[in-house]
Amino acid sequence: MLTGDNGLEVQLGGKGEVYSFTTVTDPPAGYEEQAPYILALVKLDEGPMVTAQLTDLDGPVAIGMRVEMVTRKLRTEGQSGMIVYGYKFRPLLP
Repeated sequence: MLTGDNGLEVQLGGKGEVYSFTTVTDPPAGYEEQAPYILALVKLDEGPMVTAQLTDLDGPVAIGMRVEMVTRKLRTEGQSGMIVYGYKFRPLLP
């Protein structure tokens, strides 16, 4: 669900395509255990673009590659060890 400046809520399907991507080798604090990882700008089928990690990759990433949103572990919080989950994108399954 996405809420715009006008307060209108829009349901997003969670599928789209890789618009751009990069490999992160020097991650911000809290993401070190996942480096290196691929961060992508994904253009959703409904139009908006979101930035997220790519996951479950079996091959190279390409501009235009179809992807779908999934829930995955993002990081572990400090000494508490609390696991934080969020969205990532994986290649679209057939």
